[in-house]
Amino acid sequence: MHGGDRRGRTSSVFVSVGDRVSSSSTFFFFFNLSTSTSRRSSASSSSPLYSRPNKNKKTKNKINPTLFQEQDRKSRVRGIDAVKANISAAKAVSRVLRTSLGPKGMDKMLQSPDGDVTVTNDGATILELMDVQHQVGRLLVDLSRSQDHEIGDGTTGVVVLAGALLEQAEALLDRGIHPLKIAEGYEAACRAATAELERIAVEFAWSPEGAAKAAKEGSETSSSSSDIEPLVATCATTLSSKIIGRCKRDMAEMCVKAVLAVADLERRDVNLDLVKVDGKVGGRLEDTRLVEGIVVDKDFSHPQMPKRVDDARIAILTCPFEPPKPKTKHKVDIDSVEKFEALREQERTYFVEMVQKCKDAGATLVLCQWGFDDEANHLLLSKGLPAVRWVGGVEIELIALATGARIVPRFSELSPEKLGHAASVKEVSFGTTKDRMLVIEGCPNSKAVTIFVRAGNKMVLDEARRALHDALCVARNLVRDNKVVYGGGAAEIACSLAVTAAGEKVTGAEQFAHRAFSDALEAVPLALAENSGLPGIEALAEVRAAQASTNNPHLGIDCNGVGTADMKQQGVFETLIGKKQQLVLATQVCRMILKIDDVIMPASDLE
Repeated sequence: MHGGDRRGRTSSVFVSVGDRVSSSSTFFFFFNLSTSTSRRSSASSSSPLYSRPNKNKKTKNKINPTLFQEQDRKSRVRGIDAVKANISAAKAVSRVLRTSLGPKGMDKMLQSPDGDVTVTNDGATILELMDVQHQVGRLLVDLSRSQDHEIGDGTTGVVVLAGALLEQAEALLDRGIHPLKIAEGYEAACRAATAELERIAVEFAWSPEGAAKAAKEGSETSSSSSDIEPLVATCATTLSSKIIGRCKRDMAEMCVKAVLAVADLERRDVNLDLVKVDGKVGGRLEDTRLVEGIVVDKDFSHPQMPKRVDDARIAILTCPFEPPKPKTKHKVDIDSVEKFEALREQERTYFVEMVQKCKDAGATLVLCQWGFDDEANHLLLSKGLPAVRWVGGVEIELIALATGARIVPRFSELSPEKLGHAASVKEVSFGTTKDRMLVIEGCPNSKAVTIFVRAGNKMVLDEARRALHDALCVARNLVRDNKVVYGGGAAEIACSLAVTAAGEKVTGAEQFAHRAFSDALEAVPLALAENSGLPGIEALAEVRAAQASTNNPHLGIDCNGVGTADMKQQGVFETLIGKKQQLVLATQVCRMILKIDDVIMPASDLE
């Protein structure tokens, strides 16, 4: 603070406060003071930063507080109003996904700026395509994305739960409870809920050896089916709310067998990059099949090459079929026909040597990452060596894993032990279109598999691929941790009862937070009942009372009208780690939103 001298001169006070508004702005308070020494003491008795204006001055001075740069171009919301504004934005995003929850949830149609239309009920996809502008709304988008990346399922439920928690927190704010007290109470209630999930969880006793045998044989024998049945039932629950729900049993079996084919059961780990989900428009969903190998969206380089190669010895090349080129700038002057013919013959010699090296190594099929011209293509045909060009790098790695081949960067390094093997490589055409694909089957390692999806149009095909991705993630989660809880809202109702009981043991504001958390948990079964056409309040009250009286955590909402509320009998399961992740992530994002009490943004954003 810098002041003027004591002789009545104009003085300035400049105070800098280091509270950050954002990453690049700081509060600055600036006041102009015009006073005389004789009047300073009287003015200071009323306000230390105010004095009467000097009558000798011609200009009239007044207080002009400047809080931050370009203040006139920014808007600011503080205190409880800021918290409630953020809660309203989050509730608006949550209401969008509420009707998409459960097996009878509705789909959303979203159109991108370039005209692409997407129809889906996947929470993460809906929020990604909505292009949410509000800052708190983006937090829920990130919340759904985190659930998708970590678990792969439950992206809709986690947003619905977060919206319900914030809605209950708004009622507590109206009662005068501090936001941090609510947040702390929510965290204590979350710990009680996750402890209850651990208590009611059921461990599936499936044998890794029997499951691996079932995946390898692909049979439907009673022993192998019983080994993978718990995994299939849980994946079928995930697929029941998707567009492919009518084929959920067959699709779930494909997903389980695909995961077990690439799983490392000793370490209980799965690399989903080895499971390729591909598809073509045309056909029915029932035509979807699991390929124990790789499907490549390519065809043979020459139309007269054979369309099927049995007992294929595959050479995978990352070097092109073309003469070597110098790495520096060069120029070739040809001034006679003889020189041109010599150059042409030399190029042909290069091509012949390349093809002969492939034949000498014993290859019956060549997959090349690069292209080759018509002359090389003709030589390959004349030598009886089928070839495929422009194969992508990711597909080459998967083919190498499946066939046991080594990727060869130079023709000189090609040898018989670096070739891969496949029982058959065939070119498949679809309907009357010119679309063709290569199917590589009978791979010895089977460490890379493909689920080949068929559907009537592109929108259904894309949605089916998203649904299969969710089911694959669920199967992977069960390989990592084979504990499940029962679905249909049964786990949420059991946790709600446990949180209510835990709330009776605490005092103060945290007790109100426990009750609010308990009510928010019931938003999930309530939404399931409403989306299924049931009277929401009555159905929820009936199931809650039944759970409380019988102490049976298997009771949930009968969304499919089976006639029983026992989710164990219906075979409706959810993974324990997925449900715990929902509670933890929703509680964390609620705490983050409740701690925001000052929002500063450009005025244009507010408009």
